[in-house]
Amino acid sequence: MAAYENLYWSSGDGLKLHARDYPGGAEGQPPILCLPGLTRNARDFDALAARLAGRWRAIAIDFRGRGESAYAKDPTSYVPTTYVEDVEALLTEQGIDRYIAFGTSLGGIVTMLMAGPSQGRMLGALLNDVGPEIDAQGLSRIRGYVGKASVFPTWMHAARCVAENNDDVYPDFAIEDWLAMAKRLYRLNSSGRIVLDYDVKIAEPFRVPGNEAGPDMWQALGSLRDVPTLIVRGGRSDLLSAATAERMAASLDRVELVTVPGVGHAPTLTETILQAPIDRLLERALEHGLEGAGVRA
Repeated sequence: MAAYENLYWSSGDGLKLHARDYPGGAEGQPPILCLPGLTRNARDFDALAARLAGRWRAIAIDFRGRGESAYAKDPTSYVPTTYVEDVEALLTEQGIDRYIAFGTSLGGIVTMLMAGPSQGRMLGALLNDVGPEIDAQGLSRIRGYVGKASVFPTWMHAARCVAENNDDVYPDFAIEDWLAMAKRLYRLNSSGRIVLDYDVKIAEPFRVPGNEAGPDMWQALGSLRDVPTLIVRGGRSDLLSAATAERMAASLDRVELVTVPGVGHAPTLTETILQAPIDRLLERALEHGLEGAGVRA
């Protein structure tokens, strides 16, 4: 596990929100904002942060209702536009004027929505297995499980359940991988039981068609046209089709598209095939920042 500090800030509606702040990078170097998927949390990015340790500051966010962030009183606030507002509040409080965004699934939607208002602040973007169009099959699958509470007596029970539900996504996982995944998805409650680490009410707005993204996501993606972008797609993904990924790549000027073979929704970002592309993205983001400052790299 990489070393980190807990970072807290307040949302516009008064929720106490949390992120893991992994230190690193040179003075003035932009941090990486790590934005997780719908039912996931900051722990998903620990292995990535460990690989980048010392070289980059990474801020892995718990969206409201997940991990150590407070649960919302109004479940209708569990929508991408509110998550954007929450992240913007963090940036303001931390005085962060330039950053790189790594977004998995829902986090990628938030990344695209942030790109427009960022006005040059977003120096690079990684969109992990998500795009402006989401396949109906994947949406149906997610709507089928999100918000359904589950309780286990041991971590092994939780791991076996996670394996049964995701063996087609990560067919090469061993039991150690499933245990690690279970410990990212679940938490130990005060009664000693293992439960989901999110507010099951996040499912309420997500089940309403249209709430999973924004009104015009192709327009949102267009805001990344001149921004160095890495599009990652799982070769077995049921959420991001190959055709959509290729159309995304064709619409951007500074883009790399990488498909992770044998993996569904979503790649973990620790796959060997992604290490060099991630490093290239980070290098291009720094160059983009210098260009924006009027300095030739």
